[in-house]
Amino acid sequence: MRDRRKLLFISANRLADPYPVYPIGISYLQTYLRERCNWIETAICDMNLSDIESLKQRVRSYSPDYIGISFRNIDGANSLDRTSFIPGYKEIVEAVRESSEAPVIIGGAGFSVYPEIMYKILSPDYGIVGEGEESLRLLLEAIENNGTLNGIEGLISKETGGKVQYPHTKYLSSLNLSFDENLSDFYWEKSGMLNIQTKRGCCYNCIYCSYPIIDGRKVRTLDTDLIVNTLDRLYREKGINYVFFTDSVFNIHNSYNAELAEKIIKSGIKINWGAYFSPHNLTDDLMGLFRRSGLKHIEFGTESLCTEQMHRYGKNFSFDDVLRNSELCLKHNVFYAHFLILGGIGETEKTLKETMENSLKIRYSVFFPYIGMRIYPGTPLQRMAIKDGKISENDTLLEPTYYLSDDFSLERCRELASATGKAWIFPDDPLADDIERMRVVKKKKGLIWEYLRKP
Repeated sequence: MRDRRKLLFISANRLADPYPVYPIGISYLQTYLRERCNWIETAICDMNLSDIESLKQRVRSYSPDYIGISFRNIDGANSLDRTSFIPGYKEIVEAVRESSEAPVIIGGAGFSVYPEIMYKILSPDYGIVGEGEESLRLLLEAIENNGTLNGIEGLISKETGGKVQYPHTKYLSSLNLSFDENLSDFYWEKSGMLNIQTKRGCCYNCIYCSYPIIDGRKVRTLDTDLIVNTLDRLYREKGINYVFFTDSVFNIHNSYNAELAEKIIKSGIKINWGAYFSPHNLTDDLMGLFRRSGLKHIEFGTESLCTEQMHRYGKNFSFDDVLRNSELCLKHNVFYAHFLILGGIGETEKTLKETMENSLKIRYSVFFPYIGMRIYPGTPLQRMAIKDGKISENDTLLEPTYYLSDDFSLERCRELASATGKAWIFPDDPLADDIERMRVVKKKKGLIWEYLRKP
């Protein structure tokens, strides 16, 4: 019989603004390995609940045979606070190396955008880019059996020269999910929600977006029965009645979404949910079905309220779509907010004014503007920024780097937003404190920016 091994997962994310986010990627990995590798025991150390010294103690006391570290973000994607998380990640890896001789395997969304340079900087034994469940299983099996690493998709190691030799071609469509008991209690208390995926990948062509790099362009829908079973367990065993579906865009493949909504209704669980939506590809019937299944909040990835800018950003909708679907939310009593990118490529005083004027037509919403576009490697925006002289071809973009239009003034933007009388929440507004206070006062779970809305 094979000796039992131990794998310690570490969630390196410490970003908690406006609220801490459950490390869902690690739970998918942990569940996948538990179902297929009965020879390995797993545990999770979350840096939202730990400091460096307690991390060292956990590693030493657990004495793992393998250590997996997930890097969710490289920075806060906020041009008004360009703090890089890389120094903190180096500190975590160094603490792990000081405390254990176990092989270190790194992955996660942040790593998947910058695999080669992060592999070089952090010096792990192995890295896995993109979807990690099956690749991690194959890697562990190969190490245990002194087998070959050839053919493992997304793998980076010394043997591969610090580069991916085999990009992903095969993807999973049936994934079970179990939440860590202690972590789910913490995040339910602090965030008022847990998060689940219903699909992976993004088929859209937004010029700035890293989702197709992280998850691929092929959209894979996950098993609806398994998702509903997870929701049922959360509701009946833990009393958790709010989840956020973390798909890059929820309203892709709406026949699948309708099937999921119908199964949630049929299950009888009284759960509320929110998700990221695109402000198009919705109908009255579909919104009604979503609402009956528990949809409470929509976060629209609108990016601009000026159609010219939307199209420049690679969006395939117009302001008419935005207005129509905003009204659809109101009709079905779904709270909604618009997330915007102001000052991005091509932004002018004219396009900015059009966004502000159009905001007056949108009722009972909240606007969350980000300033400038974070430039990620491998995106059309990177190529545009090079052409426009904003960055060089040799720029790794690991340090927070943004495309800001030369015609954009943040001060003027704030003035115009304030003049609308609408609810505009800029990235440097003290939102986290307000949300925490409202969560306590209102005793609410889930997203609660609904209390910031203005007519």
